Amino acid sequence: MNWIVLSSVVTAIALVVQIIILTTLFFEVRKTTEKINQLTSDLQTRLGPILTRVQILLDDTQPKISSMVSDAAHIVYLARGQAQKVDRVFTDAADRLRGQLVHLDRILTGTLETLEDAGAQFKKGFWRPVQKASALIQGIKVGIDLLRSRRAARPASPDDRLEQEEELFI
Repeated sequence: MNWIVLSSVVTAIALVVQIIILTTLFFEVRKTTEKINQLTSDLQTRLGPILTRVQILLDDTQPKISSMVSDAAHIVYLARGQAQKVDRVFTDAADRLRGQLVHLDRILTGTLETLEDAGAQFKKGFWRPVQKASALIQGIKVGIDLLRSRRAARPASPDDRLEQEEELFI
């Protein structure tokens, strides 16, 4: 029985200690809650005017910001239109330049072909007769040289004459 009384006393003491701890915790939580409530109310009193000013500022600037965004959108629209016009102008100019270059290429090609034909005709019409005349003159010169050499030195035998004619023939 001693054990039952002793365990009941220990249990009663533990229960009293727990009640004291819980009561102390209750009062500390209550103090902390009051401090938090006080800090929250101080923060509201300080931030209230600031938030009101910010709201007023936003209300005042919202139309201006909307106007600026609208103006910016209009500027972008106009710039896009101008960029498209410039693109069309440059594309048209590039197409025209390309056409002119093709036309110039055809003209130059035709001119070069005409010059080439004229050169061929000149060569055919002038140089061939000149070459023929030069060959004729060369032949006459060789003939004259041959006649001179025959008159200057008469060969002694017909074999020498044959030998000279073969030399000339070669």
